[in-house]
Amino acid sequence: MELIFLGTSSALPTTKRNHPSIALKAFGEVMLFDCGEGTQRQMARIKLSPMKVDHIYLTHLHGDHFLGLPGMIQSMAFRGRKEPLHIYGPEGTIKTVQAIKDLGYYALSFPIHAYEVREGVILETDNYVIECCPTHHSVLNLAYSVEEKRSPKFLREKAIALGLKPGPDFGKLQNGIPVELNGELILPEQVLGEKRRGRKIVYSGDTIPCQELVKFASNADVLIHESTYESSQEKKALENGHSTTTQAAEIAKKAKVFELILTHISTRYKNSGDLRKEASQVFREVTVAEDFMTIPVERHNR
Repeated sequence: MELIFLGTSSALPTTKRNHPSIALKAFGEVMLFDCGEGTQRQMARIKLSPMKVDHIYLTHLHGDHFLGLPGMIQSMAFRGRKEPLHIYGPEGTIKTVQAIKDLGYYALSFPIHAYEVREGVILETDNYVIECCPTHHSVLNLAYSVEEKRSPKFLREKAIALGLKPGPDFGKLQNGIPVELNGELILPEQVLGEKRRGRKIVYSGDTIPCQELVKFASNADVLIHESTYESSQEKKALENGHSTTTQAAEIAKKAKVFELILTHISTRYKNSGDLRKEASQVFREVTVAEDFMTIPVERHNR
């Protein structure tokens, strides 16, 4: 699993920070979280093809988080895409996607499916589960989590003690399929350990500090939290529905996450080191995201 920060600015882009967008490379696919203006160009600069993106998750419908979609969709059509594109977001997403499809003159060569979600599991595959949770911003904002599914440990010694020999039967049991031995059925739970948690990533989108996010991000390996302002601007952050460096760090500490990554940085801040220093006074493992920063997601013991 690998996080790639394509845009880390807030409402206005700068020469060093593009509008918000994060790519997650995992499970043989590329997922996109938010798609600010210029996202496809950011992807081109690191040779990450939008054609590999099948799922896009929008936190909310402020322009800096979705205005990269029209250009990206039209570029996909221009390149002859055939595979469906799935776009998830809060109420208003279906209407927004339809408006994008009707924008300008081009031939749409692939289906686009838009989904309006609010809370709970929104997608589950054999490899991962994606959930969302509403938080508190000036408009409805959704935080997202991606959690890896991890198989229980196979207890080899126990399987051998039951009379099984290494081979195809081991594989069947690991995959949850019972096997027969001398007329007796051996069930997977007889040779599998306790359920194990996989890696978990949480992205806040835009929000003020809230208890809902603390619960949602509980024990995450990585929490990506907006940090629009430094701590001295707490009043301004609250008025605009955003968080400060120390507030994001307090959320990370309460949620007992392993790593905090700050993003959505206001254009007023030129030295990200100062922001990191503030947050680090509350929570140790802090990184301030920069455009094109790539961060592997490590699995931590719980």
